[in-house]
Amino acid sequence: MEKDVKTILSECGFGFKKQLGQNFITDKNLLAAIVAASGVGENDVVVEIGCGAGTLTRALSERVKRVISFEVDKSLQPVLERTLAGCKNTEVVFRDFLKVDLKEFESVTGGYFVVANLPYYVTTPLIMKIIEQSEKCLGLSVMVQKEVAERLCASAGTPEYGAITAMVALRAECEIVKRVPRTLFYPRPNVDSAVVKFTFRDSLKVSDKAMYKKVVHAAFLSRRKTLENNLVTAFGFTREVAQGALSACGIDLKARGETLSPERFAALADYITENRPR
Repeated sequence: MEKDVKTILSECGFGFKKQLGQNFITDKNLLAAIVAASGVGENDVVVEIGCGAGTLTRALSERVKRVISFEVDKSLQPVLERTLAGCKNTEVVFRDFLKVDLKEFESVTGGYFVVANLPYYVTTPLIMKIIEQSEKCLGLSVMVQKEVAERLCASAGTPEYGAITAMVALRAECEIVKRVPRTLFYPRPNVDSAVVKFTFRDSLKVSDKAMYKKVVHAAFLSRRKTLENNLVTAFGFTREVAQGALSACGIDLKARGETLSPERFAALADYITENRPR
């Protein structure tokens, strides 16, 4: 790639689409840092979501065995033909990853890592698709808006802790591995970003994942209300039943949802599964 990305974008007459959250990375040091932080190696298959101008795609292709990159904007095709010239181990799929049948995709692909600069507008659904549906994803490293990164990695009892934190914890541990200022994107977004690395682990011990999810969402139904009140509203419990469930799990009757760790949510979900009135 002899010319810089900005020149190629201009020569191809590419117009940025704000609704797609198109903010591309051009800094080579940052690209190298993202790839290194992901931990991927020469024998790995990487799925990239949001190919953009192909800068991260190219950096990945130089490190791993194969890159499968998904992109929704077909007008980037002439740009990618130039920025990815010579990347013979790379396949660009012009398709919305959110609409991909993961079971079918994984039956062909096998084990893979996800490394991506996620468009802000689809960050949460894309992460949850992998967390909830994937069976063969070996690791996940994504660039997201700084505030989202802080929520994903928050501890119970902090203002950033929320439903998505507890849902991710069902399957993975995550940490912020790099903070990225808005000045390193083109065009420059209005917010800073961060790279979050998810390390998959044995699932949190819970007998019914659907119940865990329902309990978590109930807990954050209204952050101003106590967990007891939210359980009454979400499940239609009497106050006596809600208090009994909390007491049985050693949870303060005045506790709010954001104070419960994922392990406490799991215990509460298991209790409700076993003792819920029929």
